[in-house]
Amino acid sequence: MALERWFRRKRPTRGDDDASPAGLWLKCSGCHAQIYRKDLVANLYVCPECSHHERMPVDARVEMLADEGSFERWSGSVEPVDALGFVDTEPYRERLTSVQQRAHRPDAIVTGGATLHGIPVALAVMDFSFLGGSMGSVVGEEIARAAERAADEGRALVSVSASGGARMQEGALSLMQMAKTTVALEALSERRLPFISVLSDPTTGGVTASFATLGDLVIAEPGALICFAGPRVIQQTIKQDLPEGFQRSEFLLRKGMLDDVIPRPELKARIAAFTRLLLAGIGTQGVLPAPLPAPAMAPDEATDDPDGAMGSDSDEEAAVRAPAV
Repeated sequence: MALERWFRRKRPTRGDDDASPAGLWLKCSGCHAQIYRKDLVANLYVCPECSHHERMPVDARVEMLADEGSFERWSGSVEPVDALGFVDTEPYRERLTSVQQRAHRPDAIVTGGATLHGIPVALAVMDFSFLGGSMGSVVGEEIARAAERAADEGRALVSVSASGGARMQEGALSLMQMAKTTVALEALSERRLPFISVLSDPTTGGVTASFATLGDLVIAEPGALICFAGPRVIQQTIKQDLPEGFQRSEFLLRKGMLDDVIPRPELKARIAAFTRLLLAGIGTQGVLPAPLPAPAMAPDEATDDPDGAMGSDSDEEAAVRAPAV
């Protein structure tokens, strides 16, 4: 009986307060090697055998990017609502409550101010474990607020996307967030402040089609799925085989959609370097560098007649009236 009970015992599972993968050991999604969980966490959720990038919990992501003790949370004051009374396998309100209790946050994003290698930045990190990181009205509002506050405080904005796209339970309200987040980024553009967008696995749907691909720099982690519609949908639609690595970050880098693909251990240092470069020459008040001087006129082009040198009024009027060729 003791032997039978041993075979029937349950595997170790994750506790409610544990954001790490379940159990003491984890099978790598890339090479299928067995990895000790603590080693994976210490290696920033990157497989030590094949360097496959596992999905990273949002709190670990914030800890990785922000300087120690510098993060000030901005999000958390806005709660999602079930405006449509949506019901699928269970009511949307009940689904939200269950996920909120597990995640200890109201929705699928964490925003806040921090320093990154001493540079003041605003962070917006999406949580894929919260309903697939779907962008509903709260996620869109938090991103818009973070962008506008970053502009007011003179901070660069760094976003980390991990999302299945728009949240279907909120219908058209979720689609409106694509426009909201796009318009909110104008506040940063007007003040000449950089926006660096980091795409992690997966970044899809309406998130890809809005703010996530509008950064001054768009960078991705290795092997990340980045798309609007998934490869299976595309293959079934066009009824053709897709090229190897289709819609993965390395493929998109070769096609020009991304500026760089950066391994996770190098991400913080590289983002800091990029931010310094984007801020260089702009000045603390957001003033553009002075324009280059006009080229000097050659001596044989100058004449004593100012009208002849610069062009007479009649010449200018004739040029305006002349049809374009």
